[in-house]
Amino acid sequence: MFAKRQPAFAGVEASQPGSRFNPKALLELVKKPWVAMSAAGVLFVGAAATLVLVAGDPFAGAPMTRAKIERPVAGTQLAAAQVTGADVFTIDSLNMGQDVTAEGFDLTDAPPVQGTAVIVLPDGGMPGGSPSSVASTGPVTRRSPADPLPAAPLAGVVQPGPLGPLPVIAPNGQTPFAAYARPFRSNGKPKVALIVGGLGLNAAATRAAIERLPPEVTLSFVPYAEGLQGWIDLARANGHEVLLEIPMEPIDYPDNDPGPYTLLASANGQEINRRLEWLLSRAAGYVGVTNYLGERFVGSDSGMAAFTGALKSRGLAFFDDGSARNRGGAWARASAATIVDQQTTPEAIVAQFNALEAVAKANGSALGTGFAYPVTVDIALRWAQGVPQRGLQLAPASAVARR
Repeated sequence: MFAKRQPAFAGVEASQPGSRFNPKALLELVKKPWVAMSAAGVLFVGAAATLVLVAGDPFAGAPMTRAKIERPVAGTQLAAAQVTGADVFTIDSLNMGQDVTAEGFDLTDAPPVQGTAVIVLPDGGMPGGSPSSVASTGPVTRRSPADPLPAAPLAGVVQPGPLGPLPVIAPNGQTPFAAYARPFRSNGKPKVALIVGGLGLNAAATRAAIERLPPEVTLSFVPYAEGLQGWIDLARANGHEVLLEIPMEPIDYPDNDPGPYTLLASANGQEINRRLEWLLSRAAGYVGVTNYLGERFVGSDSGMAAFTGALKSRGLAFFDDGSARNRGGAWARASAATIVDQQTTPEAIVAQFNALEAVAKANGSALGTGFAYPVTVDIALRWAQGVPQRGLQLAPASAVARR
């Protein structure tokens, strides 16, 4: 019924019960290749089984996960996030993360700078925002200069001083404020202005602000910067009106010391004028000044009277960060409604720009200030591009100052 099977060890003489053990035959059997391979396999399987019995499953207790993978249906796309509120400037529209030192920012012709200045965000945040919240779109190209302003100094509004050129009111009544201001024509919409400061100490950050920001953005420079006139000339060549930052005594002075020519609340009028003349003679071409710190100095009636009186006599404006809102004086005045980057997260800066726009719509004009952090420049650039669509007009700081 069944075919006779071939013996497992065909060709080998089998030992019969009661026969003697034949070592020679066993040796001949082992020499066959297929027998050796079979024996090795049996030995490996036996060893593995023994190991599992003794040690247990080597993968027992390891974490496991199962994921259901489905092929997306052809032709479908993820729904884009909808931005609500036509008048709201949102972080989703920024496309930030560009390198301010990318190709197109040649620093070989920058004014000389001594030492190295490194910008560190106060809250430890990354310049340009967090990689998890903003998307990089590659290098930013240099903005073409628009409506360059005349090179400073302009005749009639400057005179030689013992330490350098000093601004003065011309015999015909023209002031440095009027001579150096960026021309502006109102279109009837609420005006919103921005001052970006802290410039002149870091070459890359200064050049990025000058060449990337719209010319309507006013720039303020540190008086201690090397090559200050060169930076102001470059800013005006790119259409920006400029301010000079005046260091003033803060509450925690001298632990927080803004420099050797800081205006002190305890100083008399003569000393304040001496220090102010040194600061004003560092360069020419600015429409006015802005404060750097100064909480204690602003609280001094005599100090502020000497300071603003000197500015008025020279035809200069005073723009403050909001700390001197109740102080008058100077040839023209404006106080900031907000500092846009007191908190340097992108979300906080965007919220402050929205608040600035709300003030402008309520009052007809508003001024904001900020520091030249890379994240601030990034957001300010994109904020400014959408200002007309939100029913506002971007203006230089001089356009929102009042006599």
